[in-house]
Amino acid sequence: QVQLVESGGGLVQSGGSLRLPCAASGSIFSIIMGWYRQASGKQREFVATVTSGGRTNYADSVKGRFTISRGNTKDTMCLQMKRLEPGGAAIYFCNGQVVGYSSDEVYDYWGQGTQVTVSS
Repeated sequence: QVQLVESGGGLVQSGGSLRLPCAASGSIFSIIMGWYRQASGKQREFVATVTSGGRTNYADSVKGRFTISRGNTKDTMCLQMKRLEPGGAAIYFCNGQVVGYSSDEVYDYWGQGTQVTVSS
């Protein structure tokens, strides 16, 4: 089993910054870590991912403002959000696409979510 633990989140003024760390634990051979978000009344959407090698991918809506990176500790990462807009208010979920030691199958895991509120 794999667990993803998020921290960060909270209230920030429009134009402000926020940092969202996430740590994965469990039986992990490799993991692509990422963030998704779900605003009230909307579907969950992709925000960004980062591979174990540091390759990143971003949603067009956050390019140039958000930066995702792997931490120095194994299976950790952080999303640095800058110039937050009211449209960025949502519950942010940490995601892990995990390959375990026993097979090559990829399993999807989710954190419990952390609320980001942006005041205008």
